[in-house]
Amino acid sequence: MDQRATTLPMPPGWPARIRAVESGEVIPPEPRPSATVVLLRDTATGPEAYLLRRRSSMAFAAGMYAYPGGGVDPRDAEAELGWAGPGPQEWAERLGVDARTAQAVVCAAVRETFEEAGVLLAGPDADSTAEPRDWSAERAALEAHEFSFADFLREHGLLLRSDLLAGWARWVTPAFEERRYDTWFFVAALPPGQRAALEVGEADRVAWLSPAEAVRGHEDGVFGMLPPTVTVLRELLPVRSAAQALEAAAGRSLQPILGTAEVRGDRMTVRWSGYEELTIDGDFPEDR
Repeated sequence: MDQRATTLPMPPGWPARIRAVESGEVIPPEPRPSATVVLLRDTATGPEAYLLRRRSSMAFAAGMYAYPGGGVDPRDAEAELGWAGPGPQEWAERLGVDARTAQAVVCAAVRETFEEAGVLLAGPDADSTAEPRDWSAERAALEAHEFSFADFLREHGLLLRSDLLAGWARWVTPAFEERRYDTWFFVAALPPGQRAALEVGEADRVAWLSPAEAVRGHEDGVFGMLPPTVTVLRELLPVRSAAQALEAAAGRSLQPILGTAEVRGDRMTVRWSGYEELTIDGDFPEDR
């Protein structure tokens, strides 16, 4: 097999899936609305991002480094909840969706940061975040879907701090993937007094890495990452603080970025428009 060297190798299952979708043998699943958060903390040498290495047993992106994130909970779309910062309608205009969906997406971003990183972007009022405490039971219950995030906020008298988030990008999983997600990427600064979890159920390692260190590790084959993860890190390279990242986010487009596949005989090419460095190209004969 002649596979030309590019930024990423063609994952083993992709060629067969690409052909199956192209032939109509497989109907692509609808992407699931999701949110992920690039949590940043400032250091003397610049910001670091919180990354999780997903366990090898995970069905999606096993062994890959990723940010805290997960699917939208439909229960949060209609819920009454305390809110501080830009409201659902303002977020709807930013995210390119209706207000109900925007509320659920922002809830998912804050919930997943809490579930997976133990960092709570919510507080008793519009100017503070919750005091540090042991939230392990609540985090586990949320992960088990025992109650919605809106229920959790109401029970503890907390306001969701949407002003602590800023939209960075929107990536949609390619049509040939078995599991597809329509994911909004947010950036957020680690609130004063809070600490991120060192152990996470869905991860076998957590790490605070500067964007430069993470990108270099990915290019050296040390840190496996999906295209959106490493691309966001590359985009954060010029940023000198978490606050600067939130400021930079305001001017960014949130138009969906979708990888597409092209097949010409044995040759397959996967491209992400505007991100030519991610192009994957190679020969994949059907009988191999």
